[in-house]
Amino acid sequence: MNAFHSVFSRPAVILVVLLYLILPAKAGAGIWKSYRISGRTMGTSYHITVATRKRIDARLLKEKIDVKLKMINRQMSVFRPKSEISRFNRADENEWVDISEDFSRVVKKAEKIYRLTDGSWDGTVKPLLELWNFGPGEKTGRIPDDKKIERLLKRTGFNNVILSEKGLLKKTAGLELDLGSIAKGFGVDAVSSLLKNSGFDRYLVEIGGEVFVSGRNAKGENWRIGISDPSGKAGDSPPYRIVSLKDQALATSGTYRNFIQINGRTFSHIIDPRTGRPVENRVVSASVAADDCTFADGLATALMVMEIDKGLKLVNRLENTECMILKKDKSGSLSPFYSSGFRSLLHTD
Repeated sequence: MNAFHSVFSRPAVILVVLLYLILPAKAGAGIWKSYRISGRTMGTSYHITVATRKRIDARLLKEKIDVKLKMINRQMSVFRPKSEISRFNRADENEWVDISEDFSRVVKKAEKIYRLTDGSWDGTVKPLLELWNFGPGEKTGRIPDDKKIERLLKRTGFNNVILSEKGLLKKTAGLELDLGSIAKGFGVDAVSSLLKNSGFDRYLVEIGGEVFVSGRNAKGENWRIGISDPSGKAGDSPPYRIVSLKDQALATSGTYRNFIQINGRTFSHIIDPRTGRPVENRVVSASVAADDCTFADGLATALMVMEIDKGLKLVNRLENTECMILKKDKSGSLSPFYSSGFRSLLHTD
């Protein structure tokens, strides 16, 4: 198992990235060329496209990207005993744990998502996911009883995580963090910052379906990103919608590729942190466009939990944030629900 294949992280809701690959024909000022870089990280794959007029050493750039992603893995992998998050999870109640600047930024963003969504996103539900057979351990094949759920709920709650200049502290004994639901988004943002600091302003970064694009592609057009059709098979069906983006992130969460069946019932891996039970609201997908991918990643997960009307009202209040929520009825038909500005992002031929 990859060290970052967290029990909290969903399988990649694959976004079909529609790219224009322009191969360098000959050197010359003013000719835009695209360089493609790909690899593995966080239990999934990553794909990067850089559009530039300059010749670049793609191998050296990939090495820098891999170093950055490995650093994030060392900070936030729950499967690495010496990672920062593992040290926090082992810490006693009211014990301060030193953390890095990167980890602190992730926790601050997590606090924001938790607060804005009234707890619909919560990075402390790891024991509940394990109870519902979504962890790496033995599968019981049984629906958990109410007493076990209530007992574990007492060990959760992101409001019990305190961040200060002293470090990170848990107010509740046994509380554990698992930030896999926003780690891919943070990885996208970290690589994007690396590319920006390296002098690039036209690029696409994708990790496990979560995306950030800067500027335009090598043809001078907005980047076109396809959102998977929840009704289709992974990689085998055309996208449900295509969006046209510039200087934006896009993240999608879904229930349709990570679920279990117990006693003839299907349960999603998306846990409602307030009840300790998988959501059963027929929402199968939520896509969020925002300024950064960490926030989009977490908010997409929260929208899977929230009532649709409440989620749309929240997104409509947020600056530079749009969403599309897909709900499946009993017949299997999909109904899209859009925030006020999402339609302006849709690409139409």
